[in-house]
Amino acid sequence: MVDQRITAAFVGVVVVLLSLLVHHSRRAQPQMSYPNVTSAGLSEASATLAQALPESVFFGPHPVFIESVQSYWAMQERDIVPQCIFRPRNAREVATAIGIIKLDYDLRTRRGDLPSPFAIRSGGHSPNPGAANTNSGIVIDLRLLNQITPSRDGLSVVIGSGARWLDVSSALDSKSLAVAGGRNSAVGVGGLTLGGGISFFSPRLGFVCNNILSYEIVLADGSVATASESTNPGLWRALKGGSNNFGVVTSFVARSFPSTSIWSGFLYMTGSKANQVIDAFHEFNQAKPGIYDEYAGGPLVCFSYLQTLGINVISTHLAYTRPVSWPACWAGFKSIGRLWSTVKIRSLTSATDELGKLSPPGLRDSFFTTTVKNDHATLMETYATYKQGAEVMRHVKGMTWTLALQPLLPAMMRRGQPDSQGLGTRTEPLVIVLFTVVWKDTADDELVDRTARGIIRHIDEYAASRGAADMYRYLNDCASWQRPFDGYGAENKRFLQDMSRIYDPNGLFQRACLGGFKLDMDHALLLQSDITKA
Repeated sequence: MVDQRITAAFVGVVVVLLSLLVHHSRRAQPQMSYPNVTSAGLSEASATLAQALPESVFFGPHPVFIESVQSYWAMQERDIVPQCIFRPRNAREVATAIGIIKLDYDLRTRRGDLPSPFAIRSGGHSPNPGAANTNSGIVIDLRLLNQITPSRDGLSVVIGSGARWLDVSSALDSKSLAVAGGRNSAVGVGGLTLGGGISFFSPRLGFVCNNILSYEIVLADGSVATASESTNPGLWRALKGGSNNFGVVTSFVARSFPSTSIWSGFLYMTGSKANQVIDAFHEFNQAKPGIYDEYAGGPLVCFSYLQTLGINVISTHLAYTRPVSWPACWAGFKSIGRLWSTVKIRSLTSATDELGKLSPPGLRDSFFTTTVKNDHATLMETYATYKQGAEVMRHVKGMTWTLALQPLLPAMMRRGQPDSQGLGTRTEPLVIVLFTVVWKDTADDELVDRTARGIIRHIDEYAASRGAADMYRYLNDCASWQRPFDGYGAENKRFLQDMSRIYDPNGLFQRACLGGFKLDMDHALLLQSDITKA
């Protein structure tokens, strides 16, 4: 009888997961119509850009325009219709475009008009509306800048900002090399890296941004610059977590190192194992510094409620960046009864592709996050709040509601080069709390947003009551209404603002580049000074 129940549960979860994947992959895309733009309807910036670079600028309903808009990961980004898509073929074309956009920005400023908006797109994987798209503006789609060029000595790799992490690992696997890069194969290099970035290799090497040797960047004045430890070092540090606030990064030089294969995969469990999983997660994070294992990537613990079938599933992702099966660091999870697992020794490409395929595109998605200390009671309250959220949204059609927990351990936060995130002084283990929700209908957008805000507020208040709150917010997981730069600390935020004043004194990337998170800069005095000079 027990064996029959286990088999039934196993089959049931398999059916659920397969049905979700089929639902995602087969979802029919909405038939959207795109205006046939004429020259009379163009902004000055779009018209000038089209004249200067006609082979790289596309308007609706051109197939390149449609492909670009319909290839964003989240439906909220696909709902936004830009005026034109600019697909640069090299950094020179980006420089030309920024020069045109800046000239238009200056003219509009002098007239007292609002700036023409533009957006920067790498992979287009953010669920935040307008993060990499802009209504009736210019989208700089960097996906043609996707080169991956290892150095002859194997110590570094030039990576185009428009590449995806699948491109990077595929190119490096055959050379037995790796970089500290994204864990999801479908995510773009540019956005993840500029937002900090967490890697399977982070326990040993720090954030993805802590392993970037130099950046090629087009600044607000249209010049192409290098930012490295020896050239523009302030900008180099600012780009390590500072997002798109300083220019358009066209390529990165990342540190590379020998790597053959890793051990990774998921453990799938029923929702009844939640307490055991949280206990194992908490215990792993509390490990004494003397037994810290820098090859242990994770754990990423996910609790998911599947609205269609009304069940809870737990999936725990483990990784070990050496080809060792079931290393001792994961003993606490190995002992928990599971339905099945996918853990095995595999290539880095296979490891990232497993995560990429579990989050296919084409639905409405939202992320929101907070950070807490590794306090057991706070983790349990976070899980209880997740269950309450599932109850509140139980009628949201096609919803998948997930709580994901992942550690930020002090040793990891001190690895690699200095950045702007302000974590280097932490002495206690932290936990990134990420909620993700997937749903079908626009009618549920407001309920999802309201629930998200209430959940984060409750967790923050509870954590504060136990002395377990932390101000850090991982930028790449933040909702559009969150303020990650406040979480970097006042000193680091001032540093980023100072770098903006140096490299973008008139605020082009603060006022006209609307996507992403901004630095709360008041450019009124600078703009008034610029008008007076004119």
